[in-house]
Amino acid sequence: MSLTNEKRNQPGEFVLGFLAYLSVEKGYSDATIRSYGTDLEQFEHHLKDKKRSLEKPERVTRDHVRGFLADMHRRQLSKTSMGRKLSSLRAYFKYLLRHKVIGKSPMAGIRNPKQESRHPQFLNVDQVVAMLEIALDPDPEGLRDLALAEVLYGSGLRISEAIGLDLNDLDSDVIRVVGKGSKERMVPLSDASIQRIRRYMEQRHAFLKDDYSEQALFLSVRAGKRLDRRQANRIVAKLGKLAGLPKDVHPHMLRHSFATHMLEAGADLRSVQELLGHKNLTTTQRYTHLDMQHIMQVYDQAHPRAGDESDGKPEQK
Repeated sequence: MSLTNEKRNQPGEFVLGFLAYLSVEKGYSDATIRSYGTDLEQFEHHLKDKKRSLEKPERVTRDHVRGFLADMHRRQLSKTSMGRKLSSLRAYFKYLLRHKVIGKSPMAGIRNPKQESRHPQFLNVDQVVAMLEIALDPDPEGLRDLALAEVLYGSGLRISEAIGLDLNDLDSDVIRVVGKGSKERMVPLSDASIQRIRRYMEQRHAFLKDDYSEQALFLSVRAGKRLDRRQANRIVAKLGKLAGLPKDVHPHMLRHSFATHMLEAGADLRSVQELLGHKNLTTTQRYTHLDMQHIMQVYDQAHPRAGDESDGKPEQK
């Protein structure tokens, strides 16, 4: 039976304390906290058959964690999912260690499965342009959809950051973005984004129902409230299909495309790191997957010896 279909139990005191810690002290988003909670709930279900519980963490051993890992292998979970669940457990027991609830962590010596080397999916420049220049009806909904896509690509935002924007986050040609861990950063707006937002703002009132005090920038059609993640995903997917793109487009693909195109145009990693709001430079380095043709073109244009056709042989006289 799938763990996701099983009857959910209320989390215990230690788990609730840990989730509250993630919210208050770490500043994690609701979606991230739910993911941690789901991972812990699934481990709790695994422990139940062993007469163990996360509420008695001193009785949980490394063998229990290894059994959970083996169970995930049997269910053929992806290595990414397994790694995330182990990371959730590692954070939970680290929290208990810090609060002296346990003397040692059962996660000691447990390593995440080696991840497959995968590059982020991205669109080429022509594909992005095709998406952003679709001739939608100039109604409020069409103006909103294009403004959202333009901001996602033009500023490299996460979908949560884009739909979390409020009216007072706009400041001329920059926006104030609240990223992971509630960290704020200022991100430039492209000229195209500014124009799209201006046109959308002229019609934004059409979304408002009874509550004219709503401060969310991007609004839903029915409720007149903040656009949610699912709605935003559907908008981007629709634009990709209308543009005739050969792949399913999602909001994060536009963020990947932004980073890739910035680096291809010569931006340095540190600058792109700041724009994306990455904590570690190694995260940004995933985007240095420039195709070999582009690399060779840059090499031929920039390297002082690239045009030397002698191949190191003495010139024939």
